[in-house]
Amino acid sequence: MKKEIKIKNQVGELEKVNAFIEQIGEELQLDMELLMNLNLVMEEMVSNVIFYAYPEGKTADIELSAECNGRQLTFILSDKGREFDPTMKDDADTDVDPMERELGGMGIYIVKNIMNEVTYQRLEGKNLLTMKKDI
Repeated sequence: MKKEIKIKNQVGELEKVNAFIEQIGEELQLDMELLMNLNLVMEEMVSNVIFYAYPEGKTADIELSAECNGRQLTFILSDKGREFDPTMKDDADTDVDPMERELGGMGIYIVKNIMNEVTYQRLEGKNLLTMKKDI
């Protein structure tokens, strides 16, 4: 199985990402917990691109591909926005009271804890975030 979706960097496009993940879930007969976790991961990472990768007002494309070899589901999130490697961001300190914790960082922490492998590359002016999940 191999699928791809291209969206604009607008919040309303998150619905398309959700539908894309639901479609993959149906096709691969994924259980509800895994499907919810994958939706959370993709919403977090795509939202980060929408909100932070481009200057305000600039419209750009975001691509999300998914491939499954039967044992592992691989997603690649691609954009031409500002270079940013989320894997280098320090994990949020979960021992600190959420009301006192510094804003941000929880999404990346969640992604690293749900997915089995998260890697980043900057190639030919593109951010490529690869996220793998054993199924």
